[in-house]
Amino acid sequence: MAFRSRITGTGSHLPEKILSNAELAKTVDTTDEWIVERTGIRQRHIAREGETTAILAYQAGEKALEAAGIEASELDLVIVATTTPDNTFPSTATKVQAMLGMDSGAAFDVQAVCSGFIYALSIADNFVRAGQAKNILVIGAEVFSRILDWEDRTTCVLFGDGAGAVVLQAEECEEGDKIGILSTHLHSDGKLRDLLYTDGGPGTNSTVGHVRMLGREVFRHAVTNLASVVVEALEANNLEKSDIDWLVPHQANKRILDSTAKKLGMNPDQVVITVDRHANTSAASVPLALDTAVRDGRIQKGQLVLMEAMGGGLTWGAALVRW
Repeated sequence: MAFRSRITGTGSHLPEKILSNAELAKTVDTTDEWIVERTGIRQRHIAREGETTAILAYQAGEKALEAAGIEASELDLVIVATTTPDNTFPSTATKVQAMLGMDSGAAFDVQAVCSGFIYALSIADNFVRAGQAKNILVIGAEVFSRILDWEDRTTCVLFGDGAGAVVLQAEECEEGDKIGILSTHLHSDGKLRDLLYTDGGPGTNSTVGHVRMLGREVFRHAVTNLASVVVEALEANNLEKSDIDWLVPHQANKRILDSTAKKLGMNPDQVVITVDRHANTSAASVPLALDTAVRDGRIQKGQLVLMEAMGGGLTWGAALVRW
């Protein structure tokens, strides 16, 4: 017998404050038409003062636990993927652990920017496969608005705040059974780190810094890398592109989503898109989109779901799940 990970609950949380393109255009040299045409984004949620990454993560985690029908006391592990932790240390995950009332298990953060949730999901899945954990809460949470240069129209229009979460539970199965998380695939290329980064940090004796991006180069690598990691995931499981029921991609830019779907020969209706409402929420992006599609009934038991993302580092990855 072997252990496999099943996603038994999803949850998400968005700050109440919504910043529309029209409102943004009052302070930045841009227009609603310009943003929509180039990105597909129409609005984004912005955390209010005092609304931290841990608070957003906790809210999303609570909803995922409720959906899974388990208590926080049953968790073995909490993993939070974030680029915007509340503090340099301790980890945001330990704060969430305390907020949930957990007095056992372990908690830690993962930093892979927009690929963070896929990285965290892969780590959690391997804990389950190794028999070291039975119930794991995986969260992607960001307050990206706090590391933006609000005078740089090429970046500040792209991002928003939010959190999404899933509960992974171990299920005993026969070796070779195709259930739950079938496989995860992670990559990075540090030579490309300067394409997307923040210009500061505690290790450089400077302030936190702001997001800097070479957009055209990031776009080019995103389309190529995301399509290749999707093919890698399918080949690893002897599946075809036509077997995918739903693609749940990182919500960076609608043009990237459209280009990736086209490369895969997928119907646009099979792609879960929330970028118009949420903008790019970095590590929260994939679980936010996943929760949206689960709760509105699109994703059904037995369907094949492919999640993928690319972020600064550059990092990229995919997870293939039999729901």
